[in-house]
Amino acid sequence: MKQIALDIGLGSGPTLANFMAGPNEAVLRHLRLWVGDGSSAAKRSPVPTYLWGPPGSGKTHLLKAVREALREQGATVGWLDASVAEPPPFDERWAAVLLDDVQLYTAVQQHAAFNWFVHAQTGHQWVLAAGELAPAGLKLREDLRTRLGWGHVYGLQVLSEAERRAVLRQAADARGIFLGDDIMDFMLTRFSRDLGSLMQLLDHLDGYALQTQRAITIPLIKAMLEDH
Repeated sequence: MKQIALDIGLGSGPTLANFMAGPNEAVLRHLRLWVGDGSSAAKRSPVPTYLWGPPGSGKTHLLKAVREALREQGATVGWLDASVAEPPPFDERWAAVLLDDVQLYTAVQQHAAFNWFVHAQTGHQWVLAAGELAPAGLKLREDLRTRLGWGHVYGLQVLSEAERRAVLRQAADARGIFLGDDIMDFMLTRFSRDLGSLMQLLDHLDGYALQTQRAITIPLIKAMLEDH
């Protein structure tokens, strides 16, 4: 059955607090330790970090969460993903360089990423990068590929269906929402299975149920989608 990607613009953006770690607790602890509260910025390790794993494992969520945490501390970062056709030059004021979906980079983007990486190392700024493959499997220019793999490397796992169900149940209980097994089956079958999308769906369902004064049912979900 075709899954529906939910993009209805509701719910909070990616944060470290709303990342459901499951088997990825180690990487979450690592990122929290590095981001800190901003008071120990001068002591942050400049050793780069690379996250890899399949789609839906949370890589982009974590990079955006780190970007948001640093912004809240008043810091700026360099951000590069495959949608940035013309990357800007390196800015020495950046607190970190964030490179997402590196396996998709064009030659121009690889050149920029390498340039940013070298400047970040010189200035003792952090590089946090992510891709679908481990460094050894990346089809990138060799000098960039080897740099991505020389620091901390974490392989992320997608949460199992049982773990996603448990997280959804816990989140629903915290909102005072009852999700029957039929509703849970519908959500996991018909919508994008990455946890960020599911939590966004739950947020929207909660608001829609309150607005319409109805319990959450499959007909309610269908009605909500028709309204959007």
